[in-house]
Amino acid sequence: MGSINFPAEEERVLNTWNDINAFHRQLELTKDLPPYVFYDGPPFATGTPHYGHLLASTIKDIIPRYWSMRGRFVERRFGWDTHGVPIEQIIDKKLQEELGVRGRAAVDQIGIKEYNRRCREVVLTYANEWRKIIGRVGRWIDFDRDYQTMHPSFMETCWWVFGQLYKKGPVYHGARVLPYSTALNTPLSKSEASEEYKDVQDPAITVNFPVLPIEEQPEGVRQSVQKALDAAQGKNVNFVAWTTTPWTLPSNVALCAHPDYDYLLVLDKESDNVYIMLEAGLKVLYKDPKKAKDKFQTLPLKLKGSELAGIRYKPLFTYFHSQFKDYGFKVLLDTYVKQDEGVGIVHQSPAFGEDDYQISWREGVINADRQPPNPLNAAGEYTSEVPDFEGQHVKAADKNIMKHLEGEGRVVRKSQITHRYPHCPRSKTPLIQRAVPSWF
Repeated sequence: MGSINFPAEEERVLNTWNDINAFHRQLELTKDLPPYVFYDGPPFATGTPHYGHLLASTIKDIIPRYWSMRGRFVERRFGWDTHGVPIEQIIDKKLQEELGVRGRAAVDQIGIKEYNRRCREVVLTYANEWRKIIGRVGRWIDFDRDYQTMHPSFMETCWWVFGQLYKKGPVYHGARVLPYSTALNTPLSKSEASEEYKDVQDPAITVNFPVLPIEEQPEGVRQSVQKALDAAQGKNVNFVAWTTTPWTLPSNVALCAHPDYDYLLVLDKESDNVYIMLEAGLKVLYKDPKKAKDKFQTLPLKLKGSELAGIRYKPLFTYFHSQFKDYGFKVLLDTYVKQDEGVGIVHQSPAFGEDDYQISWREGVINADRQPPNPLNAAGEYTSEVPDFEGQHVKAADKNIMKHLEGEGRVVRKSQITHRYPHCPRSKTPLIQRAVPSWF
C-alpha cells in the first residue's frame, strides 16, 4: 500500500466541497430547523492570519459543524473588526511621514471625516488573503455575506443595545486605571500590556514629606504626632516614600502605610531629619545599614502603622492643594504595602496606580465628583495644570522633577534601578498606568 499524500488529499476534499457548494447546500437544507447562534469575534484585516487565528478558526469550525449535525441551523458569517488601534497606527505612520504629526494632533489638523476616510481605504487590505487562508484550513464560513463593524447598521445596533441598558439603570460612568500607551494615545488591555517587557533603567528616588505641626493635625492623631515629636527632641519629623516613577509625584494626594507593621523613627545624621520608615527600608537609604551605623541613629520609639492613619503632611507640590487639602495629604492604611520593596510608606497618585485609585476612593480622598489629579494630555505630556513641566512627556520629565525637588530640599536619596517594565507591543514604547473614563 502506497503512502498517503495528505496535502493532496486535503486539496481533493476542498475541491469536492467547492464543486458541490457543500457549505451553502448545508445551510439551505437546514434553514427551517431550530437555529443555533454562534458568536464569532471578528479579526482585523490589517494583517494576514497568524497561528493564533488558525487555531481559533479550527475550534470555531468544529462547534458549528457539531450543531449542524445535531439538526440545528447554524448561520456562519465572517466578520471584520474595522475599529481601533491597528488601523489607526497604519494611518498615523503615514500622517507622521506626510505632516509630521500623528494621533490626536493629526485628527485635529485634517479633521475626523478625512481621518476616517483614510482608515476606510486601507482597513480591508488583506481581506482576500484571509479568504484564501481560512478556506484552505477547511473552515465553512460565509465571506460573501460578511459584516463589518464600520457598517452604520452594526454601529447603530451597538448604540441601541447600550441605550437600552443605560435606560434600565445598570450602566454608570466612572474611571479605571489601565495600561496606557502614550505613543498610541490609548489604553491597552491587560493581555496586550503583558505581551512585551524590556529590561530598562529607571530613576529611583526617595523623598520626604514633613509632618505638619501638631496644631494643624486632626484631633484624633495628635497623640501619635506628639509621641513622634517627643522622640525626635526638636528635630523635623518626616515620612519618606520611595518610587521609580518620579513623574507621578506632582499628582500625589496621600501616603499609605501597612496597619500591622512597626515603623521606626530614624535620625539621619547628615540632614539632621527624623524619618518614619520600616527597618527593612534602611537598605534603600544606606545600602548596607550594618556598615553605615555612623550615618543614622534608630530612636527608641516604634509606631504601629495603624497609629499613623490620618497624620497630615506637607505636600510636595501645590498644584492640587486647594482641591484636596480637606480630604488628602494624609496617611492611609492598606495591607498592599510590602516590607521587601521601598521604605514601607507608599506615595499615592490615584490616577496612575490601580491600588492607589482603589484605596483613595475607599478612604474618601477621591470620589465621583472629586476625580484624582490627571494632568496629562493624550500623548502623556503635562498640561497647564502642572505649569512647571507643561508640555513635557512624563518619562522625559523625570529628571526635571527630581531636580526641582532637590532644589526644594525634598530629595533624601536617588539612584538607578534596572527592572523589567511593560512596553507597548505595537509602538515599542514604555507604558504607563493611567485612569481613563470608562463605562461599567
